[in-house]
Amino acid sequence: MLGRLLRGVFGKRPAAVPLNEEGIRAWHAGDLSAAEEKFRGALRQRPDYAAACSNLGMVLVEQRQLEEGLAFLTRAVELDGGHASARVNLANTLAYDGQIDAALTHYEAALRLDPDSAAARINFIKPCMDACRWDVVEAEALRLSALHRDGLSDWTAQVLPFVALLLPLPASLQLAVARSHASVLTARYAALRPGIRALRPPGSTGAKIRIAYLSGDFRNNAVGHQMAGMFGHHDRDRFEVHAYSWGADDGSAWRRRIESGCDRFHDIRGESFEQSAARIARDGMDILVNLSGYGGGNRNEIFALRAAPLQLQWLGYPGTMAADYIDYVVADQVVLPASMEARFTESIARLPHCYQVNDDLQPIAATGQRRAEFGLPEQGFVFCSFNQSYKVDRAVFACWLRLLAALPGSVLWMLVTSNAARANLRAAATAAGIAPGRLVFSSPLPKAEHLARHRLADLFLDTWCVNGGTTASDALWAGLPLLTRAGDHFGGRVAASLLACLGLTELIAPDAQAYERVALELARNPQRLQALRERLAAARKQSPLFDTRGFVRGFESLLEQMMRRHRDGLRPANITL
Repeated sequence: MLGRLLRGVFGKRPAAVPLNEEGIRAWHAGDLSAAEEKFRGALRQRPDYAAACSNLGMVLVEQRQLEEGLAFLTRAVELDGGHASARVNLANTLAYDGQIDAALTHYEAALRLDPDSAAARINFIKPCMDACRWDVVEAEALRLSALHRDGLSDWTAQVLPFVALLLPLPASLQLAVARSHASVLTARYAALRPGIRALRPPGSTGAKIRIAYLSGDFRNNAVGHQMAGMFGHHDRDRFEVHAYSWGADDGSAWRRRIESGCDRFHDIRGESFEQSAARIARDGMDILVNLSGYGGGNRNEIFALRAAPLQLQWLGYPGTMAADYIDYVVADQVVLPASMEARFTESIARLPHCYQVNDDLQPIAATGQRRAEFGLPEQGFVFCSFNQSYKVDRAVFACWLRLLAALPGSVLWMLVTSNAARANLRAAATAAGIAPGRLVFSSPLPKAEHLARHRLADLFLDTWCVNGGTTASDALWAGLPLLTRAGDHFGGRVAASLLACLGLTELIAPDAQAYERVALELARNPQRLQALRERLAAARKQSPLFDTRGFVRGFESLLEQMMRRHRDGLRPANITL
């Protein structure tokens, strides 16, 4: 996730270069190509101009040109090492690229330079989660809760909505943060909406519903893995399918499948927000799907311009966007029960099974992997959790350590790449009396091989505050039983939705005590665990969870109901299939 960007904020430094200022204006408008050209021009005029270096680096990063972007950001810090903003931009990008340890170094340097830097402080939280620096994260959650409790509202714009969902914060605070971010875009673009709407062709609403998916992640990543199979299943007698992509083409098989599955695939890299919104309006799209929410690198400005009559958010963000330009959120009865509806400003569109799409053609490598290749014991019980380390908090890790203590010879297998996170997790294990060698760390593999290695584990342990999404689906697709705890918000109920769809509700614990008890019972009863494996294997073939075509049919029914209401002149309302 890319943190808040600092666009040209370099304080009382050498006199500004006009081209740099022009580039900043283009950047704010979303015109990345023009911004890049201006910043490069500024550097030709003044090669040692740190502000232009940093700005160019960030524009390149937004276009997913990470290597060159990082080079310019590093150069900016070398030119002006005493400026906190340059450090934060570099740190944000390093964190986005998964270089957590290096990112933390630059965040800490920025905070030494400017202890009051809101941008440094708020962007520092997520990498601290990645590194399992729980003292910092917990202190920040308490600080933010106190600000909210005291009625102070001006700080909400400085909190990233996605990070707010990861912290143990009141739902009212998370909603306030989302409202703050949405209101900024509404104020900026509401006056331009009539002009965008006027570009829509007269009578463009035809027999077919024109649906458009917007994302920067139509590639080899979680979004691409989940969605690659669905586009080609749309009923072409009822739907015309478009994808609008602002992300780079990584040349992957996932990208090719998505492109080939659409009626039209539009590359909108380099366009301004207004240009993209105008294009979508002229193309006569009926429904616009936001696949990013408040995730990193989003282009919510296009939605704020109201590029389509109906706009919905789905899949990429487990919370409300609290925006007047998002009409619906796609969910199901488990992940978003009626008791939680008040936390969402969108109308709820519920699918009959799981809200999450999965690709039923994902290959699993036949590699003949052995436990020893990954440092795992051949005979001991292997708990695993391949969720990202930012989802591992103090409470769930303490539970996992108690499981290790209760089951001699067992190990916990994790995907953790940050050296800081590994060190902090080992220290926590040592403090609890668990030999740190019983934590086994691995690194990413190509997707088919990653799926295959799940078969070496005995039980997947889900995280609590935020569950696995694609990660949980991967484990279940690979045939590995998964234990979760049903939380009290959308992000903490995703795995429960997956398991309910598979008919494996006994793997959904209602609380922490039940989670720990069930994990031990399964670890001590190989016959029961084997029976669960067999049920999962059968459900994998028969359940709606891994029926991509069936999912698309249900999704289309939701879209048709939304569109029917709109054509009848009715406002969005809750829909349940």
